[in-house]
Amino acid sequence: MTASVIGIGMMLAAAPAGAADSAGEAAFPPFDPTYFATQIFWLLLSFALLYFLLSRIFLPRIGETIEERSSRIADDLDTASRMQADAEQAERNYEKALSDARAKAHNVAEATRQSVDAEIQAELDAADKEAEKQAESAEKHIRDVRNKALSNIESVAAEAAQATVEALTGKKPTLASVKSALN
Repeated sequence: MTASVIGIGMMLAAAPAGAADSAGEAAFPPFDPTYFATQIFWLLLSFALLYFLLSRIFLPRIGETIEERSSRIADDLDTASRMQADAEQAERNYEKALSDARAKAHNVAEATRQSVDAEIQAELDAADKEAEKQAESAEKHIRDVRNKALSNIESVAAEAAQATVEALTGKKPTLASVKSALN
């Protein structure tokens, strides 16, 4: 920038005094045909340099970056799809394990229930047998007591009849005669 300022300053200093008066009538320098050759030269040189820089340096780097990002995105998508498939498989395995665990728990509960039912039934059967034994023992005891009472009833009845006859007649009959009269 400094060189262009110096160059402009030198042009102004070298310009004749009368040129300053005609500056208002002169054409704009880029449109002045005297400068076309240098402008075209610099245009072609700038274009060639810019083309060379873009085609050999910048665009290949940008292309490599785009290709690298595309491959990274593709790899990430592949990884994501594999992870999704793994997650779905893990979910299916989890659901199957949960179903198996529920079935196993149900089987264990059913087996435990059957075991407890069998124990209860065995205890009920044992209690029933014990109750039957006690009932039989009680019935035997009742029969014994009843038989004893019945056997005693005959003697008590004979004694009562003997006492009644004695009270009515004043004579005491023999126990054997009273028993024979009762039978």
